[in-house]
Amino acid sequence: MVYEKEEILQYVIEEDVKFIRMTFCDVMGRLKNVSIMPDELDRAFAYGISIDASAIAGFGGEVHSDLVLRPDASTLCILPWRPEHGRVVRMFCSVYYPDGRPFEMDTRAILANAVKEAEQEGLTFFFGPEMEFYLFRLDDTGAATKVPYDTAGYMDVAPEDKGENVRREACLTLEQMGIRPESSHHEEGPGQNEIDFRYADPLTAADNAVTFRSVVSTVAAGNGLCADFSPKPLPDAPGSGMHINLSVKSSSGADVMPQVMAGILNHVYDLTVFFNPVDASYRRLGCRKAPRYISWSSENRSQLIRIPAASGEYRRAELRSPDPSCNPYLAFALLIYAGLDGVRAASALPAPADVNLFTAPEQVTASYRKLPGTLDEARQAARASEFARRYLPESLIAYYTR
Repeated sequence: MVYEKEEILQYVIEEDVKFIRMTFCDVMGRLKNVSIMPDELDRAFAYGISIDASAIAGFGGEVHSDLVLRPDASTLCILPWRPEHGRVVRMFCSVYYPDGRPFEMDTRAILANAVKEAEQEGLTFFFGPEMEFYLFRLDDTGAATKVPYDTAGYMDVAPEDKGENVRREACLTLEQMGIRPESSHHEEGPGQNEIDFRYADPLTAADNAVTFRSVVSTVAAGNGLCADFSPKPLPDAPGSGMHINLSVKSSSGADVMPQVMAGILNHVYDLTVFFNPVDASYRRLGCRKAPRYISWSSENRSQLIRIPAASGEYRRAELRSPDPSCNPYLAFALLIYAGLDGVRAASALPAPADVNLFTAPEQVTASYRKLPGTLDEARQAARASEFARRYLPESLIAYYTR
């Protein structure tokens, strides 16, 4: 349900809400919040809530540290794991300077701007991420270990699959929050799991993605476990990806997906650091079904972009390189801008790579460009990218390439 400001004020009274979490993300996509009491809601909507941003990643130093959070009323959601009496709700916020200027490092605002630019071109994007994660046991002190919760394999069932109840509880919690899980299953690695949720408009999909990580971590902790979303938590086991499914509709009715894909393929090398921002990301790429080459094909999981076997409203392209350490707002924004560039330039999609690039001989793979092989290489590509500078503030690029 989408709420307006006046409805929220009434809702808080009727539903015994005692805390409102003003939620936002740092530049890396990590969830942050400050809680306010119901009496502060009027002030939050009228003027915003001030925060000291000096200790938030990418938000600046101590000299000019004051920023303001302004809530997006349409994102109101109850946190189901909090008490029934004295309820807790959350709203996502936009970040501003005290003088009312939008804060340039607010990645949710960067995505909102990308959506507006696409709409001006008559294009509407939809995203549906598939996020993998590991469940690890805790030690006697409650600290996370690297001991997997089970030794089950791909799509195994209980009792081998011990994560079944955690996934079930997470799915039910997400459903209570208005997020529609589509499927869940055990993944290939020991203790590795996946939950997929239905595609949505870009802002909603990104909000859902960061909410998903929070919900899974909360449910895991409630079961005496740790949910690990890092790209390669175990050296000899599959890494965890965040495959991004995207579709696009044109107001003209034209099929622009080939041009969108071409734009993404043209720019993905320069943008890799934003999809894969940590060292461990590059231990995953090129290993265990994670792509290494810049290529595409239908129904071929060795490719960077895969076109799944689907039709109608489910027709989509799947980008397989991103991992859960990325910022979904930034990732979706850059995919929109890259896709727009492909449409504007009428870029031609290269021939599909209808081979298994994991097993193909070198004389075949030599014809394909590789993704960056290290974090340093990815940083250098982003620093030199005119395309990245066109759409991202210099301070954000500097943060990711520092």
